[in-house]
Amino acid sequence: MIGSRIAALGHYQPATVLTNEDLAALVDTSDEWIRTRVGIRTRHKAADDEPVDELAAHAAAKALAAAGLTARDIDLVLVATSTAVDRSPNTAARVAARLAMGSPAVMDLNVVCAGFTHALASADHAVRAGSARRALVIGADKMTAITDWTDRTTCVLTGDGAGAAVVEAVEEGEEPGIAPVLWGSVPEMGHAVRIEGTPSRFAQEGQTVYRWATTQLPPIARRVCERGGVAPEDLAAVVLHQANLRIIEPVAQRIGAVNAVVARDVVDSGNTSAASIPMAFAKLVERGEIKKGDPVLLFGFGGNLSYAGQIVRCP
Repeated sequence: MIGSRIAALGHYQPATVLTNEDLAALVDTSDEWIRTRVGIRTRHKAADDEPVDELAAHAAAKALAAAGLTARDIDLVLVATSTAVDRSPNTAARVAARLAMGSPAVMDLNVVCAGFTHALASADHAVRAGSARRALVIGADKMTAITDWTDRTTCVLTGDGAGAAVVEAVEEGEEPGIAPVLWGSVPEMGHAVRIEGTPSRFAQEGQTVYRWATTQLPPIARRVCERGGVAPEDLAAVVLHQANLRIIEPVAQRIGAVNAVVARDVVDSGNTSAASIPMAFAKLVERGEIKKGDPVLLFGFGGNLSYAGQIVRCP
C-alpha cells in the first residue's frame, strides 16, 4: 500500500459579491450585527445560470494547472456537495465532461460541511488500495440557492464557491502527505443542521451547533493530530470548516495550535459548506503564508453533526 499526497490546489468564486449592507436592505440586520455575531464582511453569489458543477470545474482546472497535469491524467473524481440540483448525471460526471477527461470513476459525496475532508480521505484510501493513481477531490456548493432570504439568522452566513485538490500516489519510500483520517458523527443531533423541504432550504439551530463545535471538537482535533504524528504546537496552519469566526477562533485556540496560521476565509467568503476548507487552504498557499511540506490540520464539521479531519503536508 502506497500513501498519497496533495500535489496542488485550486479555488474559484463567482464574481458577484454581497456585502453586509446589501443584506441589510433585505432583512432586519446591519454590518455591525453580522460582524459581531459571525465575523463575516462579504460573500460571493453565483448567478442563477451558474450551476455547482461549473463552480467545481473552474476550481478543478486551476488545481490541474498548478499540478502541471492534464484532465486525462486523472482516474478518479470525487465531488463533495450538498447543493447539486440533479441526481444524474452526478456533479463529478459533469465536471469530468466539462474538462474533457478520459474515463475516470466519478462519485459525489454528501457530508455537507465536512464533505471535503471525507472526500479527501476517500481519495487517499483509493490510492492506498491501488484503485486510483491520481484523483481530483473537489468541494463545491451553491449555498445561496438554498438560502432563506427572509431568515436574518442564516441568510447572513452563506456564500458560493469551490476548491479542489489533486491527490496522487507518493513515490516508493516517500513519506505520505495525507495522514489517516479521524471521522465520525452525532446522528441523534443531525436535526441541528438541515437542508430540507421542497424547495430545499438551509436551517440550523445555531446555539446547539456553537456549543457542540466549541466544546466537543477541540479534543477530537487533538486526536487527529496524534493520529498524524504532529503535536498541535508544531502545526503550521489550521484550516477548519469556515462556519463562523466565533466558532473558528475558540476551537483553534483550544486545539493548542499556538504557532499556526489560522484560516479566516469566512470573513470574505461566508460559509461555503464543502467548499470552505479547500478554498481557505488554497488561499493560504497562494499567498505564501505556508510553505511546501508544512504540516496542516484540515478539520471539517457540520451537517449530520459529522466531522472528519486529517494532517496533510502543504503542496
